[in-house]
Amino acid sequence: MLLPLLMGMPVILCNMLLQSLVSVWCIRFYIKRFHNKEGAFAGVIALFGIITIVLLGNLLQILLWGMLFLWLGEFNTLLDAVYHSGVNFATLGYGDIVMSPQWKLLGPLEAVNGALMIGLSGACMLAVLQHHIRKQLTM
Repeated sequence: MLLPLLMGMPVILCNMLLQSLVSVWCIRFYIKRFHNKEGAFAGVIALFGIITIVLLGNLLQILLWGMLFLWLGEFNTLLDAVYHSGVNFATLGYGDIVMSPQWKLLGPLEAVNGALMIGLSGACMLAVLQHHIRKQLTM
């Protein structure tokens, strides 16, 4: 039980760092390009940009987990490793691919990590949306 935790924690920490960077990037993107823009179209484009940024950040995190699974020898191809990672990260839990008993605890670790990071992504998008709505209401 300790070995999967020791292997998973560095990936979780890297994902936390990556998500923090993505969140700051989203805020900078919004402030730099849309903070002073008005209207519904500006809000749509700003939100679209933020969604794109957080989606790419989440996909990178899934890829990082997939590379760990590949490195551990759980999968023969990166495609299978990333597919399994995406299922875990999104907490879908299909169960069509199961890891070996030695490493299967990494699945729940990634699911917890994914739930937290996807939640933070949603919070980032909501913050931009709320800011834009407040701006429109004060005009």
